[in-house]
Amino acid sequence: MVRTQIQLPDELYRRVKRVAAEREMSLAEMTRRGLELLLELYPAPGTARAAWMLPTLNGGGLKVPLKRLRALAGEDEETRSIRRP
Repeated sequence: MVRTQIQLPDELYRRVKRVAAEREMSLAEMTRRGLELLLELYPAPGTARAAWMLPTLNGGGLKVPLKRLRALAGEDEETRSIRRP
């Protein structure tokens, strides 16, 4: 492991020390984790990242016709508007 020195603005130092204490970590550990996160956000050029895919949802096979859903939404809206003062 390499030792190094860095300079931090006073406010940043106070904030990171507070968060580190809350999570029972050292400033060095917080710095390492922060740098690892930063490197994940900015990968080296040429590093292939997995293509992002739109998440899918398995509805469990429940099928309700769109007309019925609209009717239920309308009934719900009517019920809610009646109960409001």
